[in-house]
Amino acid sequence: MRFEGLNVAEFFSNIKDTLSKVTNAISGNSDREPPKAAKGNKLNSPESEAEFYTRTRDERSEYVVSEDSAPLEESEYLESEYLESEYLEPEYARYPIVNRNWQGLKRLIAWLEIEPQVTSLQTKGKELLRPGLSLLGTKSPQKSDSSELPENSASPNTQLQINTALQENSAPQENTKKRIPRRPRFWISLGVASIGGGALIYGLWILYTLDKGLPDVNDLSAFNRDGTLTIKAADNTILLQSGPATRDKLKLQEIPELLVKAFIAIEDRRFYQHRGVDYQGIVRSIVSNLIARDLVQGGSTITQQLARVVFLNQERSIKRKVREALLAQKIERELSKDQVLERYLNLVYLGSDAYGVADAALVFFSKTVDKLTLAEMATLAGLPPAPSEYSPLVNPDIAKKRRNLVLQQMQQANVITEAQAMAAMAEPIAVKPSPPKRFKVVAPYFASYIRKELPRYVSEDALEAGGLTVETTVDLKWQKIAEQVVKNAIEVDGRSQGFEQAALVSMDTKTGEVKALVGGGNFKESEFNRATQALRQPGSTFKGLVYAAAMAAGFSPYDGYEDEPIIIDGYQPNNYGKKFSGWRSISDALTRSVNVVAVKVLMDVGFEPAIKVANDMGIKSKLSPIYSLALGSSEVNLLELTNAYGTLAAQGNFIEAHGIKRVINQRGDVIYQANFKPKRVLDKDSAAITTWMLEGVVQDGTGGPAALNDRAVAGKTGTSENVRDLWFIGYIPQVVTGVWLGNDDNYPTWGTSGTAAYNWRDFMSQAVKGMPVEKFPKLPELEGRKGSIKPKPVEPKRIIRGMIVNEDGAIVPYNPNPQPRYREWQEPAYQEPAYQEPAYQEPAYQEPAYQEPGY
Repeated sequence: MRFEGLNVAEFFSNIKDTLSKVTNAISGNSDREPPKAAKGNKLNSPESEAEFYTRTRDERSEYVVSEDSAPLEESEYLESEYLESEYLEPEYARYPIVNRNWQGLKRLIAWLEIEPQVTSLQTKGKELLRPGLSLLGTKSPQKSDSSELPENSASPNTQLQINTALQENSAPQENTKKRIPRRPRFWISLGVASIGGGALIYGLWILYTLDKGLPDVNDLSAFNRDGTLTIKAADNTILLQSGPATRDKLKLQEIPELLVKAFIAIEDRRFYQHRGVDYQGIVRSIVSNLIARDLVQGGSTITQQLARVVFLNQERSIKRKVREALLAQKIERELSKDQVLERYLNLVYLGSDAYGVADAALVFFSKTVDKLTLAEMATLAGLPPAPSEYSPLVNPDIAKKRRNLVLQQMQQANVITEAQAMAAMAEPIAVKPSPPKRFKVVAPYFASYIRKELPRYVSEDALEAGGLTVETTVDLKWQKIAEQVVKNAIEVDGRSQGFEQAALVSMDTKTGEVKALVGGGNFKESEFNRATQALRQPGSTFKGLVYAAAMAAGFSPYDGYEDEPIIIDGYQPNNYGKKFSGWRSISDALTRSVNVVAVKVLMDVGFEPAIKVANDMGIKSKLSPIYSLALGSSEVNLLELTNAYGTLAAQGNFIEAHGIKRVINQRGDVIYQANFKPKRVLDKDSAAITTWMLEGVVQDGTGGPAALNDRAVAGKTGTSENVRDLWFIGYIPQVVTGVWLGNDDNYPTWGTSGTAAYNWRDFMSQAVKGMPVEKFPKLPELEGRKGSIKPKPVEPKRIIRGMIVNEDGAIVPYNPNPQPRYREWQEPAYQEPAYQEPAYQEPAYQEPAYQEPGY
């Protein structure tokens, strides 16, 4: 141990050695004769008196301290035992001598076990000390000459009276002499005080730092445990809750008073007396546990347990306990006792995936809390210290002992009578287990879509930590309608038309919010989400995007194209029944879903501009720059195709489809907030013209079954190759909805896209009931209109007109009236006549009455 850079052991050793030398020098020399020189070690000659004084002075000089100490008072000199010493010579008057309080020195000498030598030194040196008192006030120089003595110095043999010396020297002594403590105990005390003070300051700084770093306790109501995920609908209804979450939270008034008091009796009897930390309770719990040789009482208060559950972990460390205590006190400062109890009883883990008393009542007894008996309440109250060990489902005997202990504590706290306690103790442990609430997910396909979207908006660390609450856009009323429509489509239409699955997506066109999403008929049987994961050929529904690109390139809906047999670089587009109707306008070709005209329009617009417009409108899947793109050969999913049509409904503004509004972490902090802004990707006039043309599809064309009675509808049907997929995507100014029907294994159906349009109408007629009617924009002025994009027409290497490719792959002249061939009868599901191309024409609505012979 060291103080002020000095080794204490060495310091005391030097004192002992020096005192020993002085004692040896004075022993046997009562007449103050200089001591004889020691033999050996080159000290064979007698030492002169001056040399003795000089040597003794040098040996003691290391203990002469600064003269800055306070001057000695006259009374101190009178009381000093130095006055009785006999060996102090006038030479020492040149040095400032510290006050030698022999009482303190005796203690030090006793410690060093040299008191006998020093006592002898005091007796024999009494006469030497007296003469030096006359010059104690004189300051000592850095170096002194023993031959130079003050003029008023007395002879070494002169005996002075004590009172005379004090009278002569009191004045200078009071002005110049300073009191200098130099006892070792003083320095030790100073060191201990310094270390203690430093430790205290450091401790206070640590407490200040911990207190400043404490979280906001007002966020307790928004708390979710690590590893949990809660997904909520737009109205805050919980759709899904996974992980260690409280599934049924209650107000304190909804919890029986006896149940509350049971927890207080066993966990924190002085709950209403302390302010977060119960020091008396800690002592009591230690004594009780020692007496019982078991864990019968805990030392942590209910508030401390709440702080640990919400803000801390189960780490066993002093720092965690200090933070727990500080948090508990902060909670009690900012929340009422009732608020603390309510949060605790809703969050405390009680085993078997039950968090809170409401969940536990259901899990263990299949009851609500208001139906619990006294014995059942005591059983729940005994669970917090060790939920698995005290669980009535795992260890009924141990659970019964713990329950009875709770009842005993309740009786001692005067919560219940002895008779009530005995009656409850007599009851057997009777459990009736049930699974926690919300293991069944509401809107499962929408919830699965949200879970897959979450990593796009939340960091990986936040996902791993869990405790997230996701607020979504789904409208549960619309969602239920959509689920019923899909169910009916599969069970009714699917049986008669050969499809086993259906999907539906509905969005708000002004915000991009997904209001309903159903990805199949039964989530338990198949979790595959056909609304977001299935990539299918959209068929003729893609034509709406191709014609939108044409309008953006400056085309007119009245521009004419010839519907004719044609082969372009080996590719032949066909209409239904390989019928061709001659010249048609773009608008009429879209209404009748004429394939040849769609391909010709795509060629004039160009692959690159058409693909860019489709991507900008919301198509994220890869689109191939081939002629069949106009007829929907590139696969997309239902959500993105619906999103693209929503861009038309929003008059050319694209807003990404999304289902997440906000994500909140377990501390109540918002870590994601949706902020989607509309982006202009298509000029207003082009969007208005395209919508006008799509209105005609519903009014006079293949989309007729989608028409609503109270408002205009725009949309497009679609059928993929061999009738494998049936589509309808339609919209009103406020809402866009898409419907898909088909089979997971791509097995052909024998239905029509009109069935999809009909189911679209079934959903929309219910969902938008009561919604204000808005009109589509009017058709803009077409004369002199310029496009907003530049077309890049495709230049084919070879075009063959008037010819078709027959079943054998040979190119032959087109025959408008071919002879029918005999074919063996087949089941409708397997009939795939070579001339039938459902992907390119909706047969139910291709009627000769619409053909204009003049072309």
